[in-house]
Amino acid sequence: MRKTKRNWLLYSISGLVLIGFGLSVFGEALILKYEEADFLAWFGLGTLSLIIINAGISLFGQGVVCRVKME
Repeated sequence: MRKTKRNWLLYSISGLVLIGFGLSVFGEALILKYEEADFLAWFGLGTLSLIIINAGISLFGQGVVCRVKME
């Protein structure tokens, strides 16, 4: 039970942090696009942000699975 609770906290908090960080990176990519920066600069940053956001969603989802196992 303690291991499941520890995993729940680890996955949930990590997922939320990654989602927030990914959204911040996405905002930077939008700023670069608005400022008409090089295509590869904003496209690469935007793609990286989507990867980070999806990783955060996956971790948060795994945290939900751990939480269900606890109950």
